[in-house]
Amino acid sequence: MSEKLYKPLLIDSVKATADLSKQIFVGLDGGVCGAGEKAYGVCDVETDSGQLAPVGVLGILLVTAGGEVTAGNPVTSDANGKAVEIESTGEVNGYALDDASASGEVIRILRGI
Repeated sequence: MSEKLYKPLLIDSVKATADLSKQIFVGLDGGVCGAGEKAYGVCDVETDSGQLAPVGVLGILLVTAGGEVTAGNPVTSDANGKAVEIESTGEVNGYALDDASASGEVIRILRGI
């Protein structure tokens, strides 16, 4: 499997209110983004609670899929901050650029359009 490249156009810092894994959606409160909620962005590195987390806000970002995802579809967050397709409601946190066949796969998303 080849490595996926990402192109963040804007990375900001947010104080982590929980331990954050890399490549998950971060909520506006600095914690793990909740299911269907608007994300501040995608955490770029593992970050302990209370530390400043670099968060990709805009660009082509890497995020962990929470299930099957089809390229081109809008994605939102699941309860663990992973990217899932929007079924009926939920905030659009980006558009999948890659397919994922199962939870745990890392995909690229386009965020900010």
